Amino acid sequence: MTPEEKRIWAVTQLQTRAAALQRLPKKDDFDEVTRARIKAFLGPWPRALEAAGLKQPRPTPSKKRRDHP
Repeated sequence: MTPEEKRIWAVTQLQTRAAALQRLPKKDDFDEVTRARIKAFLGPWPRALEAAGLKQPRPTPSKKRRDHP
């Protein structure tokens, strides 16, 4: 499989499971091999859910300047 095919496979796995469960899929909703492949192809679980369009990306925190006395 090409990297793009791997990404598509992983996204499809997540989206299909989410539709079947009617909620965000958890890691425990997949067998160990499938879970490992999804994480290998899409990254950590929260990023994988974001890549599948199931979760909104976390807003990047703005760096606050500290006022030094």
